[in-house]
Amino acid sequence: MRKPLVAALFALAVAGAGAAPAVAAPVGAGPAAQAAEPALSAVSLAGTVALSNCSGSLVRFPDSVDTDPALVLSNGHCSKLMDPGEVITNRPNNRTFGLLDSSGTQVATLQAAKLAYATMTDTDVAVYELTSTYAAVKSAYGVSALTVRDTHPAAGTAVTVASGAWKKLLDCSIDGFVHRLKEDTWTWKDSVRYTSACQTISGTSGSPVIDRSTGEVVAVHNTGNEQGASCTRDNPCEVDEEGAVTVRKGINYGQQTFQIPACFTTGNQLDLSTAGCTLPKP
Repeated sequence: MRKPLVAALFALAVAGAGAAPAVAAPVGAGPAAQAAEPALSAVSLAGTVALSNCSGSLVRFPDSVDTDPALVLSNGHCSKLMDPGEVITNRPNNRTFGLLDSSGTQVATLQAAKLAYATMTDTDVAVYELTSTYAAVKSAYGVSALTVRDTHPAAGTAVTVASGAWKKLLDCSIDGFVHRLKEDTWTWKDSVRYTSACQTISGTSGSPVIDRSTGEVVAVHNTGNEQGASCTRDNPCEVDEEGAVTVRKGINYGQQTFQIPACFTTGNQLDLSTAGCTLPKP
């Protein structure tokens, strides 16, 4: 779990004081993945957002319609540090988000109506409902929402971690999936492990992890092992089915998002009782 940005650093990021978005070349891909590289879609910062302490993205689900209230996806820990087992649903919230276009220019400030869902149990996710519809955002600012895929991604998939806070695009691949990822008091299931090219930093938490072949969101970035310690804050460890612990210093992780669409119904409304919804419940 990355530490939140301090106010001064965040101001620089939102103001665009840094260099142009950095793109890291993917590593660790096999010959087949390398051969497919020219066909991959270019990913931009369009639809990403900057929070006061994290990154995020304007998202929709496969069944969302343009008249639905728009949603923002980020991490649960970007809303607050939550206790294991804690789940927040449909809580009024007026948080604001800086919406970026493809060049990384902030074109709007969007506002939440409520925090529809947030947890740090099994996953690390927050979904905010906005006061604007997708149609209104598109008409006013020319930016479309990213679609959250409702199927499990595959190892070897070329992805981009797109940070709205830092206006950076980090390209790498899904190296594999972690049975249990433990960090301090939190445990996350079936986490995405990136290849080493995605060197994330504080403030990239909440960034969408985008499949570069489809442009769909397949995960949300949330942590990385910074010092090589085991299972401590900012030093998550991997635990396999047999309980064996592996530490990978400098490697970063995200939480899958394919399970989220099944928990939202008509009008983008949360319903944790729907068939197929596996998100933790209060």
